[in-house]
Amino acid sequence: MYDALVIGGGPAGLQATLTLGRMHRPTLMLDSGSYRNAPVDAMHNILTNDGRDPAEFRSIVRAELAAYGEVEVRDVAATSVERLVDGTFAATLADGSTVASRTVVLATGLRDVMPDVPGFAEQWGRTVHVCPFCHGHELSGKRVAIQDSPNAGHAVALLSPIAGAITVVPPVTRVASSAAGLVVTSGSTAVVVDGLFAHPAFEQSAPFAEQLGLELRESGCIAIDMFGHTSVPGVFAAGDLAHVADMPMPMPSVLAAAHAGQLAGAMVVREVLMQAV
Repeated sequence: MYDALVIGGGPAGLQATLTLGRMHRPTLMLDSGSYRNAPVDAMHNILTNDGRDPAEFRSIVRAELAAYGEVEVRDVAATSVERLVDGTFAATLADGSTVASRTVVLATGLRDVMPDVPGFAEQWGRTVHVCPFCHGHELSGKRVAIQDSPNAGHAVALLSPIAGAITVVPPVTRVASSAAGLVVTSGSTAVVVDGLFAHPAFEQSAPFAEQLGLELRESGCIAIDMFGHTSVPGVFAAGDLAHVADMPMPMPSVLAAAHAGQLAGAMVVREVLMQAV
């Protein structure tokens, strides 16, 4: 029986696990090896880690977790999680084993849903981006396209001090790499740029919110309070799979995810102490 089962090995799950390890709470972290930022070569806008490869970042933190004897890390996905009648939790893993825990921290993140546009998925995270804060600076003085949407004007305002030229493109029908740059096609019109900003849909990357009957917001993300509590006692959520009511959408940021993981980890400690009273 673990005090905490942390599902997800990205920044939210890693930080939650580190926080729990430092408090000597028996913790199991499950890492499926699937990460939302896997397509990118470098993370940005992160103290001491600006430009670091996400895989290197995860490797460094995993090495740090090894110093804490109460922490166990398994490179295996969970397939199901249920809350038992006594208030504890049981999870079935992809290798067929089961584990039990007093609390659960969901940190499985979101999955970007690629549109049915030739070349979009291949360029996603390389020349097609979603966040100017994360990837805008690398396009300083260069040609940028922005896919038209209700928020296109805001994106133009954000990128105007950075880009050399900005083109708002109606519905994108094809993207392709060429010697001249990224060719963004809209119907019969094409523009050559150095980067495209677009906003594909997203969804929960794992089924656990549905399995546990968690309340969701209109965004499709898990409803949490400012400390990571979900609508089900003993279940916490951290990272871009969840957000508080005051936020209209999740914040896809490594720092924000780590912050949420730290809060969730601390709240797990409080929850376990209250259970012991």
